Amino acid sequence: MDLDTLASSKYLSLTTYRRDGTPVATPVWLVRDGDSLRVITQADSGKAKRLRNDDRVLLAPCDARGRLRGDAVPGTASLEDPATTQVTANMIEKRYGILGRVLMWRQRRAAAKPGAAGPVGIRIRVGERDLP
Repeated sequence: MDLDTLASSKYLSLTTYRRDGTPVATPVWLVRDGDSLRVITQADSGKAKRLRNDDRVLLAPCDARGRLRGDAVPGTASLEDPATTQVTANMIEKRYGILGRVLMWRQRRAAAKPGAAGPVGIRIRVGERDLP
């Protein structure tokens, strides 16, 4: 599976790893940015917490429910700073149109509440690490 195939998929199964090594897969929207992929999530989401402890990921094209549509490949992910997260949000809005704008609006609205975590972007490099 190559970067072009993953980037052309509407959904990506992003598998992150718990501290005990248990894999957790989540379907996410994605955009391509050069030689990497970007996704966005809430900063206090499970996948963001898991990535703070282990940057290994497993990627595969999937449908909205997370059913795989191709082979999985390893990668490395990193959380983005707030300015880069905004760029990722704009890219998601552009790729997914009205649905992307609604998602980003909901995330910004949720982040405006006192004590709430805002969105965080995730940059993923494909094939840079071996599987556990």
